[in-house]
Amino acid sequence: MFLKKLGAIVIVLVLSLLITACGSDQVKKDNSDAEQQEDITVHAQAKQKTETPETENIGPHEGINQDPIPINVERVGEHEVNIEMTSQITDVELDKGKMYKAWTFNGTVPGPVIRVQEGDKLTFTLKNMDPKVDHSIDFHSVYAAPNKDFTDVKPNESGTFSYEVGSPGVYMYHCATEPVLQHIANGMYGTMIVEPEGGYPTDNEIDKEITVVQSEFYKDGDYSEMLNGEPEYVLFNGSSQAVKGEMIQAKVGDKIRINFLDAGPNEVSSFHVIGSQLETVYVDGDPRNVLEGLQTAMVPVSGSIVVEFTVKEAGIYPFVTHAFDHVTKGALGQIEVTE
Repeated sequence: MFLKKLGAIVIVLVLSLLITACGSDQVKKDNSDAEQQEDITVHAQAKQKTETPETENIGPHEGINQDPIPINVERVGEHEVNIEMTSQITDVELDKGKMYKAWTFNGTVPGPVIRVQEGDKLTFTLKNMDPKVDHSIDFHSVYAAPNKDFTDVKPNESGTFSYEVGSPGVYMYHCATEPVLQHIANGMYGTMIVEPEGGYPTDNEIDKEITVVQSEFYKDGDYSEMLNGEPEYVLFNGSSQAVKGEMIQAKVGDKIRINFLDAGPNEVSSFHVIGSQLETVYVDGDPRNVLEGLQTAMVPVSGSIVVEFTVKEAGIYPFVTHAFDHVTKGALGQIEVTE
């Protein structure tokens, strides 16, 4: 009987030792897996930081405020145009008393409106006056190999590129240097209008034509806000005062054309004229893409429209994006119509 009890005790002890050993091995394996997963996460985070470098808005440009330099556009042949632009750092006024150290083309936000014609060939030179950061250009209106034709221009250097213009319309241009989001959100965008060879069918009916660009600005030029936050300002032509503080003048019965571009970088636009209808809408400004009788036109980020409408009575006609949180943040223009 004693031997039987002793044998049972030995078996229990052996089993206990085996279970403990197995458990220890499992703990070691779990710890190893956790450490491996942690290594993978840390590596991924390090890689992400390397691929998307952050630059503070003011940090590299403290004390820099460069006077705007006019764009130089010269037609040198029937279908040959030379364009010379600058990338520079210039303080702009987003709202009354609210200054922003913008990254710009030619010292304005948006950059200058460029007009060329269908079939043109462009010779483009970018002079980078920014002493700290690379810049570049991406014209949505041209045929190009981006890795060669939209390449970075180093600080205090210049680059020259050649392009062939594509279809007629209203096109965005912007800085294409990484991180592209940061360069656009800091102000590096504008409009190129490629005029149709035969014009628009309504050209002889238009009494007034303007160009309007919608865009956003984020608090303190913070890159994390650009990535994940809500815009502090949503503006037409770079300022709450650009087309709201200075009303556009028109007469009763005038037919008005607005070339409208949404530069983003993140928010779509629902373009609407209060008190009129969008009688004719050319999507992306191409006369082949025509719609009629819209109340609101949806414009994607980097998309555009050419809208035409008639003002039939004296009064104030606001135009907005019909996302009214964005109107509250500045996306409002006004047309004053008189007899």
